[in-house]
Amino acid sequence: MTHGATAGTHDVMTELKGQVGCITLNRPKALNALSLPMIRALTQTLLTWRDDPGVKAVAVRGSNKHGVFGAFCAGGDIRFFHQAALAGNPQLEDFFTEEYALNHLIHNYSKPYIAFMDGVVMGGGMGISQGASLRLVTEHTKMAMPETLIGLFPDVGGGFFLSRCPGRAGEWLALTGETIDAGDAVRLGLADRCMDASQLAAAWQALGDVDLERADALGAWAATYSIAGGVAPATHQTEIDRFFSLSTVPEIIAALESADSAWGQHTAATLRKRSPLMLHVVLEQVRRARGMSLADDLRMERDMVRHCFNTHHLARSGAASETVEGVRALAVDKDHNPKWTPAQIEEVTPEMVAPFFESPWPAHAHPLAHLR
Repeated sequence: MTHGATAGTHDVMTELKGQVGCITLNRPKALNALSLPMIRALTQTLLTWRDDPGVKAVAVRGSNKHGVFGAFCAGGDIRFFHQAALAGNPQLEDFFTEEYALNHLIHNYSKPYIAFMDGVVMGGGMGISQGASLRLVTEHTKMAMPETLIGLFPDVGGGFFLSRCPGRAGEWLALTGETIDAGDAVRLGLADRCMDASQLAAAWQALGDVDLERADALGAWAATYSIAGGVAPATHQTEIDRFFSLSTVPEIIAALESADSAWGQHTAATLRKRSPLMLHVVLEQVRRARGMSLADDLRMERDMVRHCFNTHHLARSGAASETVEGVRALAVDKDHNPKWTPAQIEEVTPEMVAPFFESPWPAHAHPLAHLR
């Protein structure tokens, strides 16, 4: 039984296969980047299926220009962020409130939720997959939280799930935005199983025949299509732990620049391209989140994202904010030459960082006060 597009958007397609509600993100030209209508469609679909006794599980995949799979979700619609921030569009606030609530819904979903994380899985794509009960990756998976490249921070619960990676991998991924493959995703606890990309269509189709009344039926289905994924220790885990356990960003960058390894030099060069201000903010974010529940982390991130676009304590907002400037350089003018303020890691002060963690709202009026 096939249903049409939900909530007025053809970018989210839904279908029932047997006892499984199937969702296809269908915005391939934008690598399925999430718009506000898509977030609303996903939320409404998941709430409807949560309360439908005929739906025993949910699966989500992306599409590409040639068909299904091949790309999962590249994140949020950053061009919308840029336009909305410059125009003072209040839907920018709605976007983050509703996206983070959707992330929380997925992490706490009462039915199995299966994410087919083929191709690009970044930013908001991580937000709609990390809470899945079964996270599937392939040899084509390219996973990252690259927000420091655009003067933002790894949101959508990134503080929560990155901080729970082994050792200091969370700090490394959050600050550098480096892309990892399927093997590293499994090793770092950001994926559960590897599948051969050529078997995804068959696995998706077979979901319709799974008897979910049977114990561990999904486990048996997943085992049928899974392949051995490289879960050997990462080559650079020792270096990651040594450098990214240091107390401050200046200490991290100084140690990396003094390192005699190609990895250290590459990592230092990567950090020098990121927003200096947001590197400091992100290190604090990940370390705070390590001791937080998901709900508290999402509330903190909602506070932070308000400050990213309205950095009043620095007398900056709109076009002058790090985030709008970062998006401009990457996706609007595409000159890849953001003018960060401050320009150097060493120029950022604690007084610039601390206000990102002060909530603009009293606790009872927080837009995510209802999350538990």
